[in-house]
Amino acid sequence: MTTTAATSTRRELASRVNGDLAITLFWDPRDDSTSIDIYHATTDETISFRVPPDRALDAFHHPFAHLDKRPGPRAPRLTASTNPGRNP
Repeated sequence: MTTTAATSTRRELASRVNGDLAITLFWDPRDDSTSIDIYHATTDETISFRVPPDRALDAFHHPFAHLDKRPGPRAPRLTASTNPGRNP
């Protein structure tokens, strides 16, 4: 049996920890998109959302202010994650 691991092309541009939140800014060279992940250590949940590249740094510093400005559905994507190898 062969298992193929999904390879992410996202590149981490910046990360910071504030209390039990780890905020990470990513860039994906496949489509030149930027996104923010907010990992909540207490609940082991991650909120991920895309941000326009020209607003990426501001979203990194003020991620919750950008949740309501996203196009499309207003609810963020919540993913329970085990975050292997991640030590926020």
